[in-house]
Amino acid sequence: MKRSAVTKVAAGVSVAALLLLTGCDVPGVYRPPRPATGGPYVFYVSPDGDDGNDGLSPEKPWRTLDHANSVRFQPGDRLRLKGGKRFRGSVTLDKGEAGSPAQPVVIESYGKGRATIAPRGSSGITVRNTAGVEVRNVSLVGDAKALREGVGIAFRNSLPGGRRLDHIRITDVEARGFQNGISIGAEKGATAGYGDVRISGVSVHHNLESGLAFYGPAFEADRPAYAHTGLRIDRAEAYSNTGDPKSDRRNTGSGIVLGSVRDAKVTRSVAHDNGARSSAAAQEGPEGIWVYDSTRVVLENNKSYRNRTGSRVDGGGFGLDNNVSSSVVQYNLAYGNDGPGFLVYSGQATGAHRNNVVRFNMSWDDARKLPEYGGIVAYGSHMKNLDIYHNTVVMRTAGLASAEDAGAKPPALRLRDGISGVRVHNNIFATDGGPLLLAESPYGSGRVRLQGNVYHSTGRWSVGWGGRSFTALDGWRGASGQETLSGGPTGSSGDPCLPALTVPLADGADAGDLVPGCAGEVSVGRGPQAWGVDMGPVDYFGNRVPRSLTAGAAQPRTAD
Repeated sequence: MKRSAVTKVAAGVSVAALLLLTGCDVPGVYRPPRPATGGPYVFYVSPDGDDGNDGLSPEKPWRTLDHANSVRFQPGDRLRLKGGKRFRGSVTLDKGEAGSPAQPVVIESYGKGRATIAPRGSSGITVRNTAGVEVRNVSLVGDAKALREGVGIAFRNSLPGGRRLDHIRITDVEARGFQNGISIGAEKGATAGYGDVRISGVSVHHNLESGLAFYGPAFEADRPAYAHTGLRIDRAEAYSNTGDPKSDRRNTGSGIVLGSVRDAKVTRSVAHDNGARSSAAAQEGPEGIWVYDSTRVVLENNKSYRNRTGSRVDGGGFGLDNNVSSSVVQYNLAYGNDGPGFLVYSGQATGAHRNNVVRFNMSWDDARKLPEYGGIVAYGSHMKNLDIYHNTVVMRTAGLASAEDAGAKPPALRLRDGISGVRVHNNIFATDGGPLLLAESPYGSGRVRLQGNVYHSTGRWSVGWGGRSFTALDGWRGASGQETLSGGPTGSSGDPCLPALTVPLADGADAGDLVPGCAGEVSVGRGPQAWGVDMGPVDYFGNRVPRSLTAGAAQPRTAD
């Protein structure tokens, strides 16, 4: 479990890599007068060019990135690299260069295909203490040394005084073979990072420590501050970021990591097959997509599957880690992960992990390696005010090595100590004989309240509650006081007819097999909408949320 989230990502660039990123400026070369219109320059680079050219047209391009680096870019300038060609070297923009939101500096390909930047043991594109930068339609490929010390695209803010730098665009970019694919951070001594960040259509894969990562200064609960704000990530794919088997003091091998961010959204993105080589001795493991030390973050319409861990911790699909507040995880699919499908965790007793929502998500056969987790897992120090509703979780244990030991079967839902103000409503929890729910304590309704959920097993029915085991809903309800409303019963153990309980979990799985075939048999009790909780406009599939709800992430279609 991740307990010191700041150190693991803030250290995502080694000391050697940071030294590489702090070289002296190169004196500027002669630049012809600005065009009569006052407009910016467009510079071209091609392997067929000549560094003696002016570089101002495709017919007279420069030849090398080293020559391009001798120019100090100004607002509106563009650096265009010939598509389909490979360029040795790197691009660096320093303080005093770059552009503005209205006139950004753009690095992009021209002609057919993507240009490839292949640095020599360092980062591909580095932007230091400046912004107003857009990177479009290029590939960045690291070598053996860059895998240990470089970043595909690195944005670094070390300016004092809390000065946040605005406007970053990274679009249609591939980054592979680096320590981190894309890394955006506030360096030591800086309290602010970047604002107005848009990242879309990127592929970050086969990197060592992470695909895409944001980080900032250490979190202070009594004075919460966030380095980055106004972040949007859309259509990012992070896969096969292996993790470092030599790094046992922090986690490595995650897909997408957001640290020290405020007002952020990750949509339509995919993280898969990450973390396979992370350290077996690490006390913190990787996750597919996760957040820490952040507020007002939304993770929606994403997939996270087959993520791994080399150790006995983490390896899950989605996570809200230490000090996350006022955030929402919705409309996501997790499956086949080593660890939990959805983890909400606080390892720091700061009280800053609060007011979060996990709704309309689906988990299918997660906790493949680590049964001590489950489909949805919530626990930690001083975690409070968490709503878990209208999710669908299918957890099968047939074929798992742990299935021979009933006590080692992963549950659909696991609640551990340290939580309060947790409401679990209108979910479907389904297993093939494994536990439907394991709660570490016999929670009273003042700390944890479960109402209107479906608990269905095709094998032995079981709920673990504070050390006691129950084999029927009525017995557990009577002993716990859960699944009641105004003295009457709520909840059901009826069959929701989920194909996912019987069909194989195949590559490229979608959520179709997690839709109940017996909608009339999964009505719910009084749920979050009864006390004014915002249910959101749609269900997992984008169908309008009806007035009459059923359990689970898929709701009946309503007439327009």
